[in-house]
Amino acid sequence: MEVILLKDIKGTGKKGETKNVSDGYARNFLIKKGLAKEATSSAKKELNMKNVAQEREENEIFKAATKEKEVLEENTIEIKEKAAEDGRLFGSVTTKQIAKAIEKQLGIKVDKRKINQSIPMRTVGSQKMDIKLHKDVTAEITVSVTAEE
Repeated sequence: MEVILLKDIKGTGKKGETKNVSDGYARNFLIKKGLAKEATSSAKKELNMKNVAQEREENEIFKAATKEKEVLEENTIEIKEKAAEDGRLFGSVTTKQIAKAIEKQLGIKVDKRKINQSIPMRTVGSQKMDIKLHKDVTAEITVSVTAEE
C-alpha cells in the first residue's frame, strides 16, 4: 500500500515522503496512529502543492537574507561605551549590545546567537565579525566602538 508520511518515522521515512509499505503495517499502525495517510491522487496533489508553497517561501526568505546582507556589509555599526583614557572599555561589548545597535541603526532584527564574535571587544576601535542570516547567507559586518564623552 502506498502512503504519505505525516511525521518522521525511524526506519520508514521522513515527513512528506510517499512510501510503499505492507498493507497491515499501513492500516494497523501508520494510519491508525495518525502517522500517515493513504496516497490517493487528491492527497498526492495536496502534497505537491504544499511542497511548491514551501519552496516558494524558502526562496523568499533567502532573497530577504541576501538583501539584509548587502545592507549590513555596506554600513558600519557604531557603539558608544564608557572607556578609560587609554582606550580600554569598562567591561566589553556583547553580542546583545551589537544586535540592539543593528536594530536601532539599520532596522534589521538579528538574533544575538547568530553573531559570531571571535574576540571579545574590550578596547575602543573597530572589529569585523560574521552574522549567520540564513543557512546559506553569512554577512561580515564592521563594529566600531568609540569612547562615550
